[in-house]
Amino acid sequence: MPEELEWKTRKERIDKKLKSLSIPWNIIKYNAQLDTSALSRHAVEEYPTAAGPADYALFVKGKLLGIIEGKRVAVGPQNVLEQAKRYSRGALDGPGNWQDYRVPFLYATNGEIIYFLDVRKEKNISRKISDFHTAGALEEFYENNQEAGYEWLKRNPIEISRLRPYQKEAIIAAEAAITGGKREMLIAMATGTGKTFTTVALIYRLLESKAARRILFLVDRRALAAQAVREFASFNTPKGNKFNQ
Repeated sequence: MPEELEWKTRKERIDKKLKSLSIPWNIIKYNAQLDTSALSRHAVEEYPTAAGPADYALFVKGKLLGIIEGKRVAVGPQNVLEQAKRYSRGALDGPGNWQDYRVPFLYATNGEIIYFLDVRKEKNISRKISDFHTAGALEEFYENNQEAGYEWLKRNPIEISRLRPYQKEAIIAAEAAITGGKREMLIAMATGTGKTFTTVALIYRLLESKAARRILFLVDRRALAAQAVREFASFNTPKGNKFNQ
């Protein structure tokens, strides 16, 4: 069976993913008369940069927020991010400058696997994601200064009443992992030691700092859900109000 060509991967795999999102991207061809300031959620094919044409340039409300570099399905996409980085540095009409990168959000894909990189983050660590982001998600990422939230967590000691010393240690360790760029962590505590209250306190700090905007709290039994609702409802913040206020 002949190997799938890159143009076919883009048309039959990458385009399909961009169009199948809950709020799809509008895919258009670049032309010299294109007014990018009028683009709201558009993926522009073959967009010119000083380093060559990017496969797709993602425009949100007139801002160039993302670049997608696509390769044929037989190519592993992770190393292709280097090419997307070159285009980011060469996109002189990008919305900012982060260590010479002009476009903040980069993707590399072979139509099946997608790697994502936010170049604004100091450590520049890419990660595999399940699908492309919507235009609304990119806009929210761009406007959310997560690093400022991380600084808030580092500057503000934990001042939450009823926390036991080991609970405070668990929160400190979790926050250090999050601000250090880790995406997976496990807090293991014995029955009756206050796991839910510890988690509620951690969630409060993440939201108060704006290091996180939305958090999914997931349990596997209704009894645990009811317990969590009680813990959230009874939690008193350091400002003297209830969590849901």
